[in-house]
Parts: sequence; C-alpha cells; structure tokens
Amino acid sequence: MAALMIQGCGSDVGKSVLVAGLCRLFTNRGLSVRPFKPQNMSNNAAVTADGGEIGRAQALQAMACRTAPTVDMNPVLLKPQSDVGAQLIVLGKMTGTWKARGYQERKGALLDTVLESFRRLEAECDLVIVEGAGSPAEINLRVGDIANMGFARAADVPVVLVGDIDRGHVIAALVGAHAVLDEQDRAMIRGFLINKFRGDPTLFDDGRSEIIRRTGWADLGVAPWLASARSLPAEDAVVLDRSTPGERRRLKIVAPKLSRIANFDDFDALRVEPDVDFGFVPPGQPLPGDADLVILPGTKSTLADLAFLRAQGWDIDLAAHVRRGGRVLGVCGGYQMLGRTLSDPDGVEGPPEQVDGLCLLDVDTILTGDKVLAPVSGRLVGGEGRFEGYEMHVGRTTGAVRPMLLMDSGAPDGAVSADGRIMGCYVHGLFNQGSARRAFLSGMGAASDGLDQSVRVHAALDEIANALESAFDIEAIAAMAGLVGAGVLRGAVERQP
Repeated sequence: MAALMIQGCGSDVGKSVLVAGLCRLFTNRGLSVRPFKPQNMSNNAAVTADGGEIGRAQALQAMACRTAPTVDMNPVLLKPQSDVGAQLIVLGKMTGTWKARGYQERKGALLDTVLESFRRLEAECDLVIVEGAGSPAEINLRVGDIANMGFARAADVPVVLVGDIDRGHVIAALVGAHAVLDEQDRAMIRGFLINKFRGDPTLFDDGRSEIIRRTGWADLGVAPWLASARSLPAEDAVVLDRSTPGERRRLKIVAPKLSRIANFDDFDALRVEPDVDFGFVPPGQPLPGDADLVILPGTKSTLADLAFLRAQGWDIDLAAHVRRGGRVLGVCGGYQMLGRTLSDPDGVEGPPEQVDGLCLLDVDTILTGDKVLAPVSGRLVGGEGRFEGYEMHVGRTTGAVRPMLLMDSGAPDGAVSADGRIMGCYVHGLFNQGSARRAFLSGMGAASDGLDQSVRVHAALDEIANALESAFDIEAIAAMAGLVGAGVLRGAVERQP
C-alpha cells in the first residue's frame, strides 16, 4: 500500500492545491498517482466520462495526475441547497436531499462505500494522495466521521497536517489540534506542513521548532505563497469575495454572486484575457451601469437564487442594462432564470411552485426528470468557435427558436433573442477552448489570446510541483506514504513490505 492523507487545520488552508501539486510532482517522476477525497462539500462539480459528478478539486487533481477523473476519486459529494440542507451525491449519482443534522447522524453508514472506492484506486496505481475536509480538530463532528480521522484510521493511511500561516495563529492551530485529538487519532499524524508563507521562511525557524517540541511531529517543510494557484479552478466560492471588477479594459463583464453559485470556474478563462475586465458583483452592490455583458452563472438552487437576485434589486439593474443595449448571457441555472416561467411541479428544489422568470428569453423551464450529466462538444451557431464542456442540470427548457449552440450530436442547445443580445445555454466550460472564447469575444469587439485554459492549468501545476519540490522534504513524504528509497524521486517505484 502506498498512500498519504493531507489534512488541514481548517477550511481554505490550501489542502486542495497542495494535493494537486504533490500529484503532479510524483506523476512527473513516473509514478501512477490517483487523488482521493472521501467526502467533499462543494457546488463546484465536474462530470466524469461515465456520467457521474465529483468535486471540482478532485477533477483538477486527476488532471494533475494526467488521468481521467472517476467517481471513485470523490465517492461522497454534498452540494448545499440551503443553509441547513444539501443534495447528496454517492458514486456520482444523486441519492436525495439531506438536512445537516440527519446527515451527521447517518454519514457513518457511507464508510464502506468510501473504503471500496479507495481500495479500487489503490489497486490501479502506485500512490494515492488523499485530501481531508475541514479540520480533524472539529472533534464535535468526530462520531461517524468519514472525511478525516474516521477514514484515516479505517484505511490505515498516515496523515500530514497543514497549517496556513497567512491567516495567522499557525502555531496555535497545529499545537491546538494536537491537544484536542484523542490519542489514537493523534497517532495517525506523522508530520506537518506550513503553507502560504510570504517572504524568508527562515524567519519562522523558531516557530517550527516550537511546533516540533510541543507535538513531536516531523517538520516536512514550508510552502511559499503560490501565485500560480490563481490559474487553477477554485472550489470554494470564498475566492469570489476577492474577485471584483478592476481596471477598465475594452470589454467589461460582470456576474452577480448568487447565494448558491455553482461551477463559477466557467469564467476563469475570461479573467485572464487582456481585453476583458471580469469580476463578480457581491450581494449588496448594484450591477455596474457601464458593463458590456452581464453573465448569470449556474446555481445549485435556481428558484431560490432567482428570488435572491430579485431581493438584491439585480433584476431592476438587469432590465436597465438591457434597455441601454447591454448584453446578457445565462449559463445553466442562469439560462433558466432568463425565461418566461420556471416550474417545479415535483418539488425538486422545495415546495412545488411555478414562478415568473426574467422574461428576457422566450423559453420555459420545468424542473423535472433525471439529472443530466454528460460531457458535450460542438460549436457556436453562426461561428467557427468550437467548445468542449459538460452539462449538469435538472430540468428541461423548451420554446427556443434560435439556438445558441449546436452539439456534435446534431442537437441544438440554448436560445438567443431576436436582436442577438440575450443568450443562454446549459453548457459549462464554454470558454475553456480558445477557439470558442475567441469567437464569442470577437462578436463584442474584443480580442482573445486564443489559448486553451487547460494549457494554463497544466503550466501552473508544473510550477507548483517545482515549488513544492524545493520547499518540502519529498523523500520523507514519500517514505511516510510507503514509497521508500531515493529511487522514488527518480521515478522508480518501491514499496514497503
């Protein structure tokens, strides 16, 4: 067995990026590597080739391993629909909606499913790198845990604990975790890593020594602030709080930050275009009057977020934007909002109801039927721009006369208004291919670098892997995982007996 689990002192300490970087590092040395996260909670999801869905971070980590994502990489996914409830995805398929308390009481029953997925991955590769969720120090959640120490102990996988020095109190976070964990959980932790250090890491040598003295854990290194991580798709919507419109460029594009925003990495490629000023508009602020394009993004709860949009007054801003000749694009749930009506006769998102949409497209949506999960490809109607993406939605939209996209299967998708200024579609990842992005932006008078987003992401993963190689004791990490001998670092695989 060769496996290692990366846990953190809290959420957003950089676990996902470090796992992706380590996946790429060991893959670059000739090992067959797989990522694994027992339980994830995120509305940013990816579609696998067999029509399942997993967390976006695990799809990125699979990319780091240069392998296709599978449902075994994230067997349990929670997609929040409200403050107290979430859709439960098991092995890529929706199994129902759970209230938070009910799930906490029953999650332990999923441990066997999680372990089966882990064993399948373990059997097909040299090394599995596991990502925890939140923090093992949240001992109030320890009973029935499948995300952190519950999994580590059941699978007998050693743990490395990550502290985020950028947010401060990193000594207290690591030493505090040591203090509150019970003896058996504490014994699973073999070492610690410091993440997001800005400046000269030797300035923290005394701090590292103090952590060793108080915990007995091995010091495995200090990761610098990884600027390249900005080129990776984010999983947590907290990053959107730091992504607002900036300097004025040729084309200004904004997207309201909906309360259940999903798959917001759809727009990462727009953010780096030299002609584009792209940003998310936070709640409480109006949509800018000088925007050229407003994008309504995907959402986990279309009806609830349509009400949220109206509560913010964004529907009034949007109507004024359209009167001024501005353009609007709706993606997935945003596309559904642009229509005349939205109906939920089966209570998919809550009590059965029908509501008026924004009436900017002559389409109607019924939230019923099986969830659509499928990779798709095609082109923009009336243009040469080709795309590769995926669909992930509940509901069927009818009434479109002028489609926005034409799939390679021959099926149309989406709708465009008669004047061409309002459009919507179900395809996520529409802008990731350089040709589709160039065609879309040129229609609004802006140039594009035409670079596929995957090229940027692969380059960032290599930069991060190189940085971690210099910052961490990779040989010690390999040995902890069960890979022994310096040959591991040259790509020769050895296993402990």
